[in-house]
Amino acid sequence: MKNKKIYTFLMLFLLFIFCISTKSHASNNEPSITSGSAILLENSTSKVLFEKNINEKLEPASITKIMTAILAIENCNLDDVVTVPYEAISNIPSGYSVAPLQTDEQITVDQLLRVLMVHSANDAANALAYHIDGSIPAFAERMNAKLNALGLKDSHFTNPSGQHDTNHYSTAHDIAILLQYCMKNTTFKTYASLKSCQLSATNKSEERSFQNTNPMLQPNSSYYYKPLVTTKTGFTSQAMFCLASFASYNNLDLICVILHCDTSDIRFNETKNLFNYGFQNFAFKDIASKGDTVTEISVHNATEETKSLKLVLADSISTLINTSDDIETISPQITLKDIPSAPIAKNKVLGTATYIINDKSYVVNLIAANDVQLSTSKTYYLQIILLIIVVIILIILLFFWKTDKKDKKITE
Repeated sequence: MKNKKIYTFLMLFLLFIFCISTKSHASNNEPSITSGSAILLENSTSKVLFEKNINEKLEPASITKIMTAILAIENCNLDDVVTVPYEAISNIPSGYSVAPLQTDEQITVDQLLRVLMVHSANDAANALAYHIDGSIPAFAERMNAKLNALGLKDSHFTNPSGQHDTNHYSTAHDIAILLQYCMKNTTFKTYASLKSCQLSATNKSEERSFQNTNPMLQPNSSYYYKPLVTTKTGFTSQAMFCLASFASYNNLDLICVILHCDTSDIRFNETKNLFNYGFQNFAFKDIASKGDTVTEISVHNATEETKSLKLVLADSISTLINTSDDIETISPQITLKDIPSAPIAKNKVLGTATYIINDKSYVVNLIAANDVQLSTSKTYYLQIILLIIVVIILIILLFFWKTDKKDKKITE
């Protein structure tokens, strides 16, 4: 009998532990990421939804070409003709992606941007750098000036392609902010979302065709990810496999950066897992809606019909939240400018309501829901007269009290 009780107790205890661990696991559904560094960032708010070593300085490989592309777009006409110099193609290590371009080949900036973003052509990156600034070091100075302008202090570039250099580095966070900046430019967005490109024949080459280096854009690939909008791959033996991507789904725009992956397969799968995590667990929701009644006050000198006044929200408050957050229980902090008195016009601002979500404050004006009219009743005027009489009596009493006190001093 005793053994049976012990057995029953152990079974109940194990069941209790299992329930707790299951609940804990369910509430923590962040994906497991093996990449050296990773970030998931919401585009409009810059809120970080997932992070792993996001400030670790690593080589970004060809993700660098995001910077090269935006600088070319901002400093060139797309129909400018570039004459490819020998120096643009002579120092590219064996195994790096190339168009290939040839010395003195004449090709437009538009064509170079296409093969840069689709095929990750290193010779195209170099050709753009020489066209804009005349040399790789001069263009690198422009790249670093842009990094400084964007506040990306943990990055430093030495070349336009991401070619291996120990002094060429960035972080997952900095790359995410750079991509966020680039996505504001519709021209950049067009080039970065190309699934393929075709280069017209030039003075040195026949027509050429290329597929994007990221199969996540290709509908016939097992890696295909429909919400994906733009992407840039990267790889060197030192940087390993890298990927920067932008995806959009259900009115949510997310940026994902993966650095230092062991395999190409991992970068695609972990990017997909991070995007799915973001889309499934975060959304923009209204904390409160315009016109909602927050409180009701009584205006003392108003007519009987209008003295009860509702204070309503002047605007809606929408914010990005974790879908598991309970926003129904959130109560605002109400602050009134002063004690309201009639008359009050409809929509007049009388105070504010402050909502605090995840340690961030959201403030919205409180306005009058309706007009409040000044009371003209005999009772109201009688109250005013009585108040005046009381004040006069107090003044008279104060006068006699001071006079009496003065007489006593004279007598002494």
